[in-house]
Amino acid sequence: MDSNGVVEWAVVESDIGPLMLAATETGLVGVVFHARPEIRDRALDQLRDRLGAEPVEAPGSARLTEPIRQLAAYFAGTLREFSLDLDWSLTAGFNRQVLQELARGVPYGAVAGYGELAERVGQPGAAQAVGAAMGSNPLPLVVPCHRVVESDGGIGGFGGGLETKRQLLALEGVLPEPLF
Repeated sequence: MDSNGVVEWAVVESDIGPLMLAATETGLVGVVFHARPEIRDRALDQLRDRLGAEPVEAPGSARLTEPIRQLAAYFAGTLREFSLDLDWSLTAGFNRQVLQELARGVPYGAVAGYGELAERVGQPGAAQAVGAAMGSNPLPLVVPCHRVVESDGGIGGFGGGLETKRQLLALEGVLPEPLF
């Protein structure tokens, strides 16, 4: 068992499909896109393996109430900055440094390039490593990896799928709303 004891989780509906949220006593530890049963079960196995704790389904959990409320407000367009306690234990080293800089330094409605983030953490030339950090982000949405784009204006990759990335950037006013 890890120092955080129990990992509580729930699946909630959102404008981009079902999201699985997981929290420890430290804070939100995971957000998983497209949390259909097979994806949810894989995420639960990863939490079990990485945190050494048995995840417990707890949709009414006090630990999850505020993350659920803030995500609903984000999708409603009334929340532009998350203020949640985060448990960073699923990331370390360079990846954690990059993700923390992203969370601090790329606000709602803005985007940053992979290379720009690499420079911000003192590793110019590490754009590909920044891409890998985005791909391993355990807290997407809250740590807004959807706001990281290619320097040539391309949308870049996204663990939740490019259509989800487009929807999130449209919600934040970075891209036009899709026509259909």
